[in-house]
Amino acid sequence: MQSSVLPIETFPALERFACHHGFVGRVPGIELSHGKAIVLENLDQVHRQARQSLGLGDRKFITVRQIHGDKIARVNSVPATDHCFEGCDGLVTNQREACLGVYVADCCAVYLVDRSTRAIGLVHSGKKGTALGVVRCAIESMQQEFGIESGDLIVQLSPCIRPPHYEIDFAAEIVRQCRNAGVEEIFDGGTCTACDLERYYSYRAEKGRTGRMLALLGL
Repeated sequence: MQSSVLPIETFPALERFACHHGFVGRVPGIELSHGKAIVLENLDQVHRQARQSLGLGDRKFITVRQIHGDKIARVNSVPATDHCFEGCDGLVTNQREACLGVYVADCCAVYLVDRSTRAIGLVHSGKKGTALGVVRCAIESMQQEFGIESGDLIVQLSPCIRPPHYEIDFAAEIVRQCRNAGVEEIFDGGTCTACDLERYYSYRAEKGRTGRMLALLGL
């Protein structure tokens, strides 16, 4: 469903569990740029409002400086201030005062939620990260760090670019990797970001001059 005030989507598969989540889509009237830092600065106020709307506004905002790799940051304690992990493409935590955030503009944001809400994960997975198995790495990290069995996880894929607008279907590969890892409940709405530029940003369709969607997740 979509918020009537802010462009926030939530996912029915995750609404069954005690977690806060949302996917902030295209924001009307925001000046776009080829520079990611510039466009994130332009979007900052709206993204802060979205966190507040989802009940995450008072939590420390934890993000990653994404490099299309497979490194996962483990948030074992909540920092004193908002924090960005350098050179990572995913986050896992069992901390209830943390708000995880991942930015995407065609790549997939993958939400990982333990059925008993003991831990969560949020991953940035595009063509390169999917080829490296970044979501599988996050699942393994949750197993090792928090004792979460893969069969206890619910996985939700965000809107992302898909064929024919992109040469490969990395969303299908993410689903396949999750199944191979033992995840039984995997949800994907099949929405293509490049197909709906009124609701989403698309790096490919807009030739780099675009914004960023924000995936948010908290226990």
